[in-house]
Amino acid sequence: MDRLRRARRPSPTDQWPVIGAVSVGGALGAAARYGASLTWPTAPGAFPWTTVGINVLGCAVIGVFMVVITDAWSAHRLVRPFFGTGVLGGFTTFSTYVVDIQLLVKQHRAGAALAYLVLTALSALAAVWLAAALTRRVIGWRTR
Repeated sequence: MDRLRRARRPSPTDQWPVIGAVSVGGALGAAARYGASLTWPTAPGAFPWTTVGINVLGCAVIGVFMVVITDAWSAHRLVRPFFGTGVLGGFTTFSTYVVDIQLLVKQHRAGAALAYLVLTALSALAAVWLAAALTRRVIGWRTR
């Protein structure tokens, strides 16, 4: 039994391609997020709409991507870590979301901070759900 457990456990060297895929994808996603923040900057003290948009867009793409690679396409084992974890993980910016909330609170804008907290969380969840549902519907139409 111990031999079977050891045989199924990936060795640390087997993980290097995954680590590389996540790293390269993360760098690309973070660069895209940075580019979006330069293209649509948020003025100091303004509501962080760019961060909301980035997170909602990234979550919608995650919804589409997960349906496509699980229901419609047999992807290479590195596609999910590269694109899902790396690119989209680097693109969505929930760490900035938390910092923005802290800044709004420090500026004595607790109402805006609460609205931002709720709006981002609900919009991101709705984006994943809606994108996944629409993608399943499109895939279903194509397979009929």
